[in-house]
Amino acid sequence: MAAHTYEITVTWTGDRGEGTSSIKGYDRSHTISADGPPDIEGTADPTFLGDPARWNPEQLFVAALSQCHMLWYLGLCARAGVVVSEYVDRPAGTMVTAPDGSGRFTEVVLRPRITVAAEDQVERATALHEKANQMCFVAQSVTCDIRHEPEIKVR
Repeated sequence: MAAHTYEITVTWTGDRGEGTSSIKGYDRSHTISADGPPDIEGTADPTFLGDPARWNPEQLFVAALSQCHMLWYLGLCARAGVVVSEYVDRPAGTMVTAPDGSGRFTEVVLRPRITVAAEDQVERATALHEKANQMCFVAQSVTCDIRHEPEIKVR
C-alpha cells in the first residue's frame, strides 16, 4: 500500500488587535495555502460568526467529497466506454450540532447532472456511481452517509 502525504498551511488572519480576548472580538478569517495552487480565503460558517464571502470548512468538506467522486467517476466511465460530455454536481451536506456546540455531518447528497454520448451508455453510467463511491479516497474516510441522486441524459 502506498502512502501519500498532503501538506498545507492554515494561517489565522483574524486578529483585530486584541487576539481572542472575547468570543466576538476576533475574526474567523484564515488563509489555506499549499505549494502550487492559489490560496483559499477561509472563515467559519456565518452561523458561527464567519464571513459569508469566504469559504468555510463545511463547504470545503462537501466540495472535497463531490470532487473526489467526480474524478473517480469520470475515470471509471472512460475505462468502461461511457463517454461523458458534461458533469455538473450540486451537492448538499447536512450537519447537526449538539447543545455543547459540537457537531457532525449526518449526510452528504451528491446530485450530478451528467450527459453521455448514447442511450446504451445510461445504465452503465448510472451503475458506475456506486463503484466511484467505493473508490473515492475521501468518501472512504468519512463516517456520514453519502447518497447519490444522479440525473443522466443523452447528448
